[in-house]
Formats: sequence, structure tokens, C-alpha cells
Amino acid sequence: MIYTSETIEQLIEEFASLPSIGRKTAQRLAMHVLKMPREEVVTFSKILIDVKDKVRYCSICFNITESDPCSICASQKRNKKIICVVEEPNDVIAVEKTHEFNGLYHVLGGALSPLDGIGPEDLKVKELLVRLNDEVQEIILALNPNVEGETTTLYLAKLLKPLSINVTRIARGLPIGSDLEFADEATLTRALEGRVAL
Repeated sequence: MIYTSETIEQLIEEFASLPSIGRKTAQRLAMHVLKMPREEVVTFSKILIDVKDKVRYCSICFNITESDPCSICASQKRNKKIICVVEEPNDVIAVEKTHEFNGLYHVLGGALSPLDGIGPEDLKVKELLVRLNDEVQEIILALNPNVEGETTTLYLAKLLKPLSINVTRIARGLPIGSDLEFADEATLTRALEGRVAL
């Protein structure tokens, strides 16, 4: 049943189809758009179209970009000896926000998930292997700490082991501000395995 207008209902449905947006949030967003000045809505809609028209994947690392190669791959200031392997472009953003990594990236485009029918051929694994030249000295596996990420990490580690490249993974453990009593066993196990000398 439509309580307002068909157009508003369509907008609510579109917002609700986005990840992590429930019906109430979608309704609030639709009402916000209704209150926005027309110029702002036009600008917003133009940006949505521009995202589809201008943004593509870097042909080297598969991060999102408007130029090919992306600014990270094209930079002469980046350390080309280290490649950080991540699942999605969002992960590149997360690592870059730390300002601690100055190497290159490789975005796999997901993680292995046999139950969902996602195998190595569905990821950018072959493309990673092509990038491994004499200059690359280390591959950092920075995949999500879940079953799929762990499976992908183990697969890549086994695949890369015969090569003369140092393969590492990011440390995992307890987040700052958390209590030991609330940590699950797997997190505590990883924290103990990844302990460092002081």
C-alpha cells in the first residue's frame, strides 16, 4: 500500500536496496532528498552518473580509479618492492588512512568461497603472479579475518611459497579499548600467536 506518493515509494525502495540500509533509514533518506534544494539533488544525481561513467579499475592493481594506471601505481614515491594484497578497494582506503604503508597494492576482487562458487579463477590471482618480477621482495597478505579471508591467505601463501619472495600477513589480535573477557577464543589465539617482544 502506498501512503505517500508512488515516486517517494520508488525512492525508498531504491535506498532500501543498498547494503546496510533498512526500510526506516531508506524512508528518512527519501524524505531528506525531498527537502533538499533542486540544485543539490541535480548535483547528487550527476555525481551518481559520473561514478558509473568515469570510475574504472586500474589495469595493474585493480583498485578503483579515474585514470589508468591509478595514482598509487603511477607514483614514483611508492616502494615498488612491497605489494599489499587486499580483497576489495575499500581495504586500500583503510590501509592508506593509517599513513604507515608506502608500497603498492593488489586488489583480488573478493575472497575464495567454495560454498558461493568463488574459486581462484574468479579472483585476480593470475594478475598478481604476473606482477611478481625481480624487483618485488615482499607480499603482505592483508585479507579479512574470516573463513573466506583465511582460506584465501592460506591458498596464496602456498602458491607464493616456491617463489623467492617474502610472504607475510598482517598481525591480528585484540582491538585497542577492548577487554580480554569479551574476546572470542580465535581472536585471543591470534593475539597470543602474534605477540611481540617489548
